[in-house]
Amino acid sequence: MKKILLIPHIKVHNANALSSPYTIGFPAMTAFLGCVHALQRNSGNGCFNDVNFKSVGVVCHKIDLQCFKGSEDYVYSIIATGNPLGKDGKRPSFIEDGRCHLDVSLLIEYEGITKDDQDEALEGITAALYGKMKLAGGDILKFDTPEFLKIFDSNSFKRLIHKLMPGYAIIERRELMEESMNKGMDAIDAMLEYLKIMHRSEKDSEGNVNWNSSRKTSGWIVPIATGFHGITALGKAENQRDPDTPHCFAESIVTLGEFVMPYRIKTIDHMLWHYHTDQESRLYICQQNTRKNN
Repeated sequence: MKKILLIPHIKVHNANALSSPYTIGFPAMTAFLGCVHALQRNSGNGCFNDVNFKSVGVVCHKIDLQCFKGSEDYVYSIIATGNPLGKDGKRPSFIEDGRCHLDVSLLIEYEGITKDDQDEALEGITAALYGKMKLAGGDILKFDTPEFLKIFDSNSFKRLIHKLMPGYAIIERRELMEESMNKGMDAIDAMLEYLKIMHRSEKDSEGNVNWNSSRKTSGWIVPIATGFHGITALGKAENQRDPDTPHCFAESIVTLGEFVMPYRIKTIDHMLWHYHTDQESRLYICQQNTRKNN
């Protein structure tokens, strides 16, 4: 049995769409797990010290990427914000971030909240979300009433699925990249192998040209940022934010994911993500409890 806190239809304004140095679109998984970790720390105010949010599922109902492409443009452009003019009457120089508006539901596997504490816990969670908290750098505008659920059989799981429709759960598909990389491809080529669309033409016996488009595999495959790879050893850096925590320089880890409608998922562990650390390989990542292909 799993105890799930469902926070449905969170409306987020101006979330960070630049999930990595290489991708723009849906926010990184680290942003969602980081928000839930902050919620765990802020919602109790010392009243629920034993609360633990173990893993998180993300279901996207709507995303509005703030970009624009004119009729004669080749690429999309970021819709920039109108920032105040400087003393010289010019716009200040800065690097504009890609933004998106989101409607997402979060499934949080928890432990440490008893049935008698649920009402007080919901008050603390609601107050924290409407306070200074952000989700993926965006402002939380509103959300539907959170509720505690118990998933103990197929029927209780189906009732949860009904609450998540229509929407798309993000799941991990890094086995696709692993398969290509085992054949000798580097990481970028292995990723593009599943993202590119191949357009082919054929001429029939009458001389007519027929076009068809295809991808290497079916499904809504997308690149997702799932964590960081340390490129230096743990230590201390000058002017680091937290002097008591070891520091290292890191680079983003990007792999493949897939948006899947929840009714196609057979078990809740295929939706849930958790933190994973491999100190030997310097990996600090988010990964699924159980990958769908397994």
